[in-house]
Amino acid sequence: MAMQAREIEELIRESFPEAQITITDLAGDGNHYAAEVIDESFRGKNRVQQQRAVYAALKGRMDGPAGDLHALALTTKPPE
Repeated sequence: MAMQAREIEELIRESFPEAQITITDLAGDGNHYAAEVIDESFRGKNRVQQQRAVYAALKGRMDGPAGDLHALALTTKPPE
């Protein structure tokens, strides 16, 4: 079952309540999204650590072929 951009943002916001979050449906199919997450908690963490934190916030919704979210292009960074 496809996810809506709103659902993705809500899951991420639970873990990053102060983040600036932008979700884009890349293919218009509800399965291929891009997310930009800008949050102070990323400061001092490398890109892998930042992205792992966001994927953890998705609570398994991307796991395996039965996951609700097929693809997520992820950009993370602390605020400038």
